Amino acid sequence: MAPADRKNPTRARTSESQFTFLEFQARFPDDETCLEYLWTTRYAPDGETAMCPKCDTERIFKRYPMTQQRQSWTCSACGHHIHPTAGTIFHKSSTALHLWFFAIYIMTSTRCGVSAKQLERELGVTYKTAWRIFHLIRTQLMTQDEDTPLSGDVEADETYMGGKPRANDKGTVGEKKAKKTAVFGAVERGGKVRAEVVGGSSVSGVEAKALVSDLIKADSRLYTDDSPIYRGAGLMYSEHHTINHSARVYVHGHVHTQTIEGFFSTLKNGIRGAYHAVSPKHLQGYLNEYVWRYNHRDDRVAMFELLLLRAALPST
Repeated sequence: MAPADRKNPTRARTSESQFTFLEFQARFPDDETCLEYLWTTRYAPDGETAMCPKCDTERIFKRYPMTQQRQSWTCSACGHHIHPTAGTIFHKSSTALHLWFFAIYIMTSTRCGVSAKQLERELGVTYKTAWRIFHLIRTQLMTQDEDTPLSGDVEADETYMGGKPRANDKGTVGEKKAKKTAVFGAVERGGKVRAEVVGGSSVSGVEAKALVSDLIKADSRLYTDDSPIYRGAGLMYSEHHTINHSARVYVHGHVHTQTIEGFFSTLKNGIRGAYHAVSPKHLQGYLNEYVWRYNHRDDRVAMFELLLLRAALPST
């Protein structure tokens, strides 16, 4: 095998990466390149002609040098300004677009998450700025796709997020559980996952039934554990298979909940390793982050490019 060219490194054919750091550097070397991306993606594919809302027709736009460094293009006919960052998560932010784009790259290139403290060190910004960048990315861009319910073979389960009880904690199992936050999840085998914070320290049968009917099509095959909270939900489906976890049975042929438990394992390991603790107030945002990465893991387009395209669209 020929030796690699150290002066012109390329992605190895065996690499699982879809968008490497070197490719990020080459495509977005500075702040101006990032601004041009927003301009051409949102308004002017050719970089020059865009629809002027004031003229109500297509006009040529130019960017004139200004002392205040305004991030805008000006209509050559009426002087109307278009700001490419308006309506996006970058709006009114004094942080360089180059740093914003790099933060998006970092969040899409990791599997288990990156803390705001790490981003602070990577970007050289304050912790408050790093936390705000990550918060807006996961709450505004990494939202869960809710257009179609899950279908086919679907596993459903609940888990509880929170710190481990201390060794000297003498409380009962119920008291320890009350300190955690309940999360419900459902996943198509070989497909997408959905996860929601229930809002309390437990999931009732009524809540489970509402969540299952909301997230899973009625003609699907439902797989759950033997918890009594799923009895009512199971009646809505022609096939409801349960695995007897209370008897320490975890797989019986095609009946299991290993897929959703695998997602919960990635979620908990990531939060424990990168974030250590997450408050119930912000937990849904972190769930969205892990769900988004899981659902786009097999896309042919790189996660970074998908999320960047979503960032270029106006926030709703």
